[in-house]
Amino acid sequence: MAKSANQKLKLLRLYEVLLRQSDEDHPISVPQLIQELARWDIKAERKSVYDDLDTLAELGVDIQSRKGRNAGWFIGEREFELAELKLLVDAVQSSRFITKRKSDSLIRKLEKLASTHQAHQLQRQVYVDRRVKAMNESIYYNVDLLHAAIAQHKVITFRYFDHNMAKERVFRREGGEYRVSPYGLIWNSENYYLVGQDEQLGQLRHYRVDKMAALELTEQGCVVPAQFNVADYAQKHFSMFSGSEVNMTLRFRSDMAGVVLDRFGQDVMLIPDGGEYFTVTLPLVMSPQFFGWLFGLGDGVCLVGPERAVQAYRAQLGAVNDLYQDK
Repeated sequence: MAKSANQKLKLLRLYEVLLRQSDEDHPISVPQLIQELARWDIKAERKSVYDDLDTLAELGVDIQSRKGRNAGWFIGEREFELAELKLLVDAVQSSRFITKRKSDSLIRKLEKLASTHQAHQLQRQVYVDRRVKAMNESIYYNVDLLHAAIAQHKVITFRYFDHNMAKERVFRREGGEYRVSPYGLIWNSENYYLVGQDEQLGQLRHYRVDKMAALELTEQGCVVPAQFNVADYAQKHFSMFSGSEVNMTLRFRSDMAGVVLDRFGQDVMLIPDGGEYFTVTLPLVMSPQFFGWLFGLGDGVCLVGPERAVQAYRAQLGAVNDLYQDK
């Protein structure tokens, strides 16, 4: 009975052997395939193996053969090319948002998409300068739950925390519950942020997903306003901090065009100004973080207006200057 059951798995086992043990540089001969099938107590003859290989090809598997000195059979084109898997492994390994334990788990799963010989090439170590992996592994599942809440238009609840000097969680609102209608997720500066309508504040806010605890999806429905655009929101809120939104005019040196396009996108309008300069006018959030970005560009940019934004920038520069004045 056991042998009969094993024989029924013959085609599947043959596919597994080819998938895990063969590639273009490591073809498997028919005698080797018969030997591997025998490990599962599956009897096979050369003719039946050839028939099974034809069946796999008819099912859409890219079965290839090689003649000559290193003759044998192998799977050619796979769902993911080796170069694509290397990119995915590098992205997982270097991601700050994924914990080390989860990174190792994901990479082991990615290795199964390649042959055992290729899997060794996926055991890479990517160095990212001063990279700190996330400590909160629940973020991995929180993101999945948030995607479900957004798709189903359901209100979510969670608790939100910071860390104190002892690296302990300190919950905001005295540990009280946040109740938010989720509108979208944003990936910024290697962190996930949820954008949504906070019921208690009656405002559109954003929250770092790795600082959420006890996240739950409720049965209460919500409606995303038709005018809401998650890309526009992300563009206006530099570094994910709140502030007053105003139409600002910035004057850049001509060699800063790439910086502006990287920051604001290809659709931003660059207006020539005097040959060596250009201006842009955009709705931006007037915040210390935005002013910090301006300061980092040095003399390559000048905030032209409006006047209240210019005065606020001057005030922040003055406050920093005062901090470093000799007392």
